[in-house]
Formats: sequence, C-alpha cells, structure tokens
Amino acid sequence: MKLLITGAFTSDKTQLNEIAKLGHDVVFMQNESDPLPIGAAEIEGVICNGLFLHHKIEQFCSLKYIQLTSAGFDRVPMDYVKEHNIKIFNARGVYSVPMAEFALCGVLQLYKKSEFFSKNQKAHNWEKQRNVLELFGKTVCIVGCGSVGTECAKRFAALGCKIMGVDICPYENDSFEKIYPLDEIDRVLPECDVVLLTLPLTESTKHLFCAQRLAKIKRGAVLVNIARGAVVETNALIAALGDNLGGAVLDVFETEPLDNNSPLWDMENVIITPHNSFVGDGNKKRLWNVIFSNLKGSETND
Repeated sequence: MKLLITGAFTSDKTQLNEIAKLGHDVVFMQNESDPLPIGAAEIEGVICNGLFLHHKIEQFCSLKYIQLTSAGFDRVPMDYVKEHNIKIFNARGVYSVPMAEFALCGVLQLYKKSEFFSKNQKAHNWEKQRNVLELFGKTVCIVGCGSVGTECAKRFAALGCKIMGVDICPYENDSFEKIYPLDEIDRVLPECDVVLLTLPLTESTKHLFCAQRLAKIKRGAVLVNIARGAVVETNALIAALGDNLGGAVLDVFETEPLDNNSPLWDMENVIITPHNSFVGDGNKKRLWNVIFSNLKGSETND
C-alpha cells in the first residue's frame, strides 16, 4: 500500500521500518496544508489528522485506508468515506488518560480554590480560605461514555463520587452507576454537582448545551468541556456562569484561539486552557501501538 504519513504522527526510523516490513511504501509530508508530495491518485492509505481540511478527499481516488491521529472524526467527510467503503480508524484510547487527569485536576482547582492560594503565595499573604469544597459524595454526570468518559469515571469514583452517564448509545459499563440515553439528559442534570463533556461533535450534539439546557444544571455545579467547543453555545455559557453555574473548566471553544476580548478570560470561576487536555508523556507510545495494530489487522483482513 502506498501510505502517506503526515507530521501529525511523529514517527522515528524504527517505526517506519516496522511499517515498511508490513509491505507498505511510505511517503512523508510534514505539514498537511502543503502540496502533496505525490499525486493524490497514487495514495492508497493515509495516517493524518486534518489532511482533508486542506486537500479534497475526492482527489484520492485509490484511497482505501485512513488512520487518524485524533479521537474525533469531525475533520473527515464521513459520508464520502462510508459511500466508498474506505476503512477508517481513530486514535481511540490514546488520549483518554491525560484528558481524564486534566478533568479531575480542573475541578479540584476550583473546589480547592487554587487560584486564591496562588495569588496569596505570590503576594506573600497568609490568609485562610474557609469556602473549600470536597469531591467526596458529589454526583458527577459524564456526557459521552466512551474511552475518555470511562477514564474520567474511574478517577472521580476513586475520590468517592457517584458517577452517572449519558450517551447516544447507552450500554453496560461498571464504571458508571447507570448510563442514560441522550434524550433523558434533562432528568439527570439537576442532580449533578459536576457535568463533564466528552462526547463527539455531530449535527445532533452541536449546541447541545444551549441556554435552556444549561439552565437545567444544578445551581453551583461545575461544567467541564474537554469534548469540542461547539457542543456548548458560548454566549449561553457566559450567561450561565453569571447565574446558576458555579464554575467551568474549558479546554475547547467554538472558535480557537479564544478571542482576546472574550469575558471568559477574566471570570474567576473559569479555568481556561488552549486545547491542551490531551497532552501526556504516554501518548506517543499509545498512538504507535494503535497505528501499528490497525495496520497489521488491515493486512490480515485483506
């Protein structure tokens, strides 16, 4: 297979040799927005992230295999992929651990008033804070119960939280007390102290958390978004943070980078990070294992 690998996958010589041993002819391009190094019609497989945002997939008339370095499929024209029976794999499980750790860290920062103590440390100011919360005994609703959601559930449960789930396709999962279907989300939200979003962005989930739904969340609850920014309606979120929400941990936004003038930057009950929750020192090894396993499996199935 003529396999195009982009800079979205940081490979080394050993890994490229392992891929070559499977019988693949590897072609490399660093930046996905650059011109293709060979004709699109020659390419039979790709390992990429946003390649098809810059190059129309219709050009790749020999394409039969796609390996994404991302967990989401929202940067790929999935209707075309399905119509042409192209095998497609994502990076399921690769980023789940660091994202779950990030979510827990963010909520704890708000609960334990980390910003208050950080400012006082810089000012050499000795002042106690009596309004510190515990996670123990709190109810956490995780919307999106896949790999990331499950890893989040494990970590919050370890601190004594009750874990509820909401998913497009409910299923049995020991990490959750119960997983509700998406159309029952409004009955779950009023019970939860933390609402954690890990669901994919689709037509049905865009602006799922609009003003009406945000208003249903328990007063004082913390919203965590490590999914996609467009799952939450930005203006509605800003309003809710001044009303019923106790705080938010936001790693993703409808428009990235977040506008310098956004009021979210200056809200004391908001933690903002630049789409960074997926970063972890174990990612490279996990991604390689996923990529190599899928390539081997594809060869076997062929």
